[in-house]
Amino acid sequence: MAKLVIVESPAKAKTIGKYLGKDYEVTASMGHIRDLPTSQLGIDVEHGYTPQYINIKGKEKLIKELKAKAKKADGVLLATDPDREGEAISWHLASLLGIDPAQPNRVTFDEITKKGVKEGMAHPRPINEDLFNAQQARRVLDRLVGYKLSPFLWRKIRRGLSAGRVQSVAVRLIDDREKEIEAFVPEEYWNVDATLSAAGKKFTARLSADASGKKLLPRTEAEARAIEQGLAGAQYTVGELRRGKRTKQPTPAFITSTLQQEASRRLGFTATRTMRAAQTLYEGVDIAGHGTVGLITYMRTDSLRISDEAVAAAREYIAGAYGEQYICPHKRTWKTKSATAAQDAHEAIRPSMPALTPDEVDKSISGDTAKLYRMIWSRFMASQMADCQMDTVSVTVCAADYRFKASGFTVTFDGFTALYEEAVEDKEKKETALPPLEQGQVLGLVQLKSEQKFTQPPARYTEASLIKALEENGIGRPSTYAPIITTIIDRGYVERDQKKLKPTPLGRTVDSLMLEQFPRIVDVDFSAQMEKNLDKIESGKADWRQTIDGFYKDFDASLQAAEKNMEGKKVKVPDEPSSEVCPLCGRPMVIKVGKYGKFLACSGFPECRGTKRLVKDTGGICPKCGQGRMLERKSTRGRIYYACERYPDCDFMTWDVPVPTKCEKCGATLFRHGSKLYCAREGCGFEMPVPKG
Repeated sequence: MAKLVIVESPAKAKTIGKYLGKDYEVTASMGHIRDLPTSQLGIDVEHGYTPQYINIKGKEKLIKELKAKAKKADGVLLATDPDREGEAISWHLASLLGIDPAQPNRVTFDEITKKGVKEGMAHPRPINEDLFNAQQARRVLDRLVGYKLSPFLWRKIRRGLSAGRVQSVAVRLIDDREKEIEAFVPEEYWNVDATLSAAGKKFTARLSADASGKKLLPRTEAEARAIEQGLAGAQYTVGELRRGKRTKQPTPAFITSTLQQEASRRLGFTATRTMRAAQTLYEGVDIAGHGTVGLITYMRTDSLRISDEAVAAAREYIAGAYGEQYICPHKRTWKTKSATAAQDAHEAIRPSMPALTPDEVDKSISGDTAKLYRMIWSRFMASQMADCQMDTVSVTVCAADYRFKASGFTVTFDGFTALYEEAVEDKEKKETALPPLEQGQVLGLVQLKSEQKFTQPPARYTEASLIKALEENGIGRPSTYAPIITTIIDRGYVERDQKKLKPTPLGRTVDSLMLEQFPRIVDVDFSAQMEKNLDKIESGKADWRQTIDGFYKDFDASLQAAEKNMEGKKVKVPDEPSSEVCPLCGRPMVIKVGKYGKFLACSGFPECRGTKRLVKDTGGICPKCGQGRMLERKSTRGRIYYACERYPDCDFMTWDVPVPTKCEKCGATLFRHGSKLYCAREGCGFEMPVPKG
């Protein structure tokens, strides 16, 4: 009789089943099978915060099948994911199927390959109660906050609102950044740049100091023009010349947070999209010549550790593909930020078979999974390659009573950069190679140019920078970053604006109320401490009930105080102004939020009940009729497209984004497709590359 192995998903079951053979039956629980009830708190606060778990609605048939299979099987092994969430699913399965959690019936796979599955099956263990209790404590904490705070928000702001323990902190970070931007006062300054020539080659040097070495940055046009006059007829000569060498090291293989950040910057993926593709790569895909195989190691990890076996495989590939000189001459190690041994149980995210290149994989898969695999494989391989070596030079140029500076580098050995370099979110001024220079050399002046600049406010968070901020502040864990962002957007507290995260009026109102009445809940340091407490539960150093009790007593007192403070009060969410006018009375329309999302309503409500569908004007004009505005719309599946506002009289639509740049040939709106801009007006045919910067 076969043994029963239970995993979460059918894809994972298919891959593992191939390696285990006929002596095992592998089936899927389809994720969690038990949870807290949705219609009530489901926690006995008076008796040790005991959770009242119930079978998830709609899984009755599946549970019946699992029980029948377990009864017939020659033993049951629980093979859910190797993290807190997976341990919780296994614990509930054991409880439901009558399996002793203290017996060695739990197996985990860090990679779903023949080797990984064989290794996992060879080391069964009991269910880790500490790991489960850490997940259970998080679930109970989040339920207490959500179910106690949400009714308060209903009464004080609007029905249907909800509050989350960690999500509230994320909203606060985004709202605090918006406040910084609003309070920012730009300061004027001027760059004075000299384009110089030497040996027929040009380079640019920037004004940096006066003759005494005092830093100099003109604040007004008058100051800049005075400097220009002081440089009239001046001779530009090479002063101090410094040469050196620079070594650039590769970044380590991905952990969950850096994977999500890099996929956002490099591929434009949301965190949810990234993790969906990563889950598929981990659970297994069909690869020609290999069958169904898990292409990457487990993708929810804080660890930067790499196994010796994987390092050896990478070095072998690098030597063959690039040459021995591209192999890092020593074993690279990176210090993991996480302090707990439990979180260092997995390796960093890497290809399970380093020799399986993206080019080979691309023959069998495409789309998000192929793009993400290429990025994971390249980053891992680069982490094992030699440093990039550069010769650097910095020069001070003397002219009259002023000093200019320029710097540059020449790559002498590309090392890991031959394969991969980390993407950067901010556009940085890049150094370039300088022509050969000698001290005292007279340079030719090609152009002296002054340019007005203003200091810039801090940038709004992107998904990548928010995940980085959450990680740096100790908020959340690898499995929570994507759900945090999805939740605050779905709740209408935050919206995406050109890939930037912006708080909505509703989000700002909720954040303000939370900050006023529940400062600890939205306090970054307090939330980080709670994460550390959960880690202590996981490592067996803290009791989960006592941890929750320490939180809940203060929280309950704050809730009662807030009820007294706001008795009879209600907070109004300010309406967003719009440029639209009411079609009934001509008054300005405002943006409101209803049951089905945002819509336009007359500011004269209730006297006037005029409403309109809310659409986003892209600023472009329809290339087909030449009259209608190009509006952003959303398909029934949630995909954004762009269409003429005169529909159905004009049926032009496109998935490509309209851009402010106009066609150089006919003046029409241009559209972006990949790395090019094109004109969609019939018969024009104009195309151009997307401008850099």
